[in-house]
Order: sequence, then C-alpha cells, then structure tokens
Amino acid sequence: MLDFDLIRAGTLTEALEFLQKNGSSTRVIAGGTDLLVELRSLSEGSPEAPDYVLDISPLEELKGIREKKDLLLIGPLVTHREIAASGPVGRYAPLLARACSTVGAVQHRVAGTIGGNIINASPAADSVPALIALDAEVIFRSARKKRKKALKDIFVKPYLTDIRPDELLTEIRFKKLSEGARSGFIKLARRNALAISRMNIAVVIILGKGVVKDIRISPGSTTPLPDRITVAEKVMTGKKPTAELIRKAGAKVAEEMIARSGVRWSTPYKEPVIAAMVSRALREALGDELASG
Repeated sequence: MLDFDLIRAGTLTEALEFLQKNGSSTRVIAGGTDLLVELRSLSEGSPEAPDYVLDISPLEELKGIREKKDLLLIGPLVTHREIAASGPVGRYAPLLARACSTVGAVQHRVAGTIGGNIINASPAADSVPALIALDAEVIFRSARKKRKKALKDIFVKPYLTDIRPDELLTEIRFKKLSEGARSGFIKLARRNALAISRMNIAVVIILGKGVVKDIRISPGSTTPLPDRITVAEKVMTGKKPTAELIRKAGAKVAEEMIARSGVRWSTPYKEPVIAAMVSRALREALGDELASG
C-alpha cells in the first residue's frame, strides 16, 4: 500500500496553484480507471510513487460540451458515456461518439474521462485516433500561462505526453464536421465488451463534386505514436473514391505501420488486418458515394 496525501481541489485556480508548488511529486486523478491500476502496481519507495494525488473530479470548469461557432469544445472531465450520448458530438463528430461508445465496459465509460484517455497516452486509446482525424487541439494551463497544441503533437512515447508537471489539460477542441463530411471508426478487439483495442482506425472524408477534397486516416495500436497517415491520404486526395483507391490506401497504411514500427512477431497478422480495416472504414464512411471502377 502506497502512502500519499489525497488533495481534493475546489477550483481550477486552487488546483493549478497546488501543481505550481508540488507538480513534480503529484499525480492527478479524475475518473481513476487508469491511475488506480497503476498505483496498485507501485511499491513504496518506487521512483514513480507520488507524494500527493490531486483529485480534480469536482472541478466544474473542466466539465461540459459546448458549441462555439464552428467549434466543439469538450472539457477533459467529460466521460466517455457523456460523449457517446451527446447530441452535438453525434451531429458534428459521430466518429468520436462511436469511439467513446466502445471504451471498456459500462463502468469504464461511466467513470473514465476523455482527458484521462488522452493523458494516459496508451497506444490502444480509442478516443485518440478519432480526435486526431478531427484535427483536434488541446489547451494546457498552468498557474502562469496556457498553451495550445495539436493533439497529435503532444505524444512523446507510449504512456507519455509532453504535459508539464505544473499543468492541467483544460480543453479539447476541434472544428465541427460539415454536413457533407463522411466519417467512421472501427475497432478490433478479442471480444465485444471490456476489451482493449488490438487495432482501431478513424477516418474522415470530405467530398466535393464527386472527388475527395480532404481525407484523414488515423490508426491506433499500429505505430509507436498516434498520427495521421498522410501517405495513404495522398492516394485518394483529388480523385474519385473507387474500390481500387481504397485498397491502395489500406495497403499504404500497412506499409507505413511497418516503416515506423519495424517487423515484429505480430506483423504477419497485423499487416493484412490493418489494410482490411482501413478499406472497411473508408467503404462504410463513403457508402453510396463510392464510385465504380
């Protein structure tokens, strides 16, 4: 059993002032679905053992989903269940609603937060590929200043982001998808519930006059860091979407996975599967817009 002091913040200002003084020896808890498991695995005296655990779950400033002109703003304490059930998310970012609806079991979706899913930085996080496909940005705040950064650029390595010891994630934001945008999210796991992704894929496609004006392809659990696969996107950009182009885009994602991750024991399985998942996600997103030929 670890010995630490549990601090419950009453306001965002109070939390940031505490982190300014004690951030390097503090772990932050919100839903706790990841952190509690990690703390149980630590022994007293471990370098990772915190002196303090800061509970930010009461902070109303970090809750809620808001619309601001063409943006959706999501507080980091919003739970996966709240996102999955949100009307604005369902209308303007349906792939994110779908991704959050697949997280863990019901208990995880009720307690787990979108901010925790991001900062935990698991390669298997379900919400992260969807947010990257939405070109999401995040806002970090300290007692002294705030900074904005593209979500895809905050990841340093698996289970580590560049959030600083005195900072909190205070907002996730992205542009609403336009009415004609198509999107999809597919997850592969060993079972249908209470399952960690073996691989997942999020896609966004925007068409204009029958051709692909913009496309974003973001896989999870395939590369060391979450990202878009631009070499696959270029295969379809500016062209009519056809079954052959979709196949080529899937093959490009598989090639990029190997280029970034190297050949591993799982590669013979993952290579054809991720290619097929990309093709399936693109087909489902396009629906009757898929051209013949």
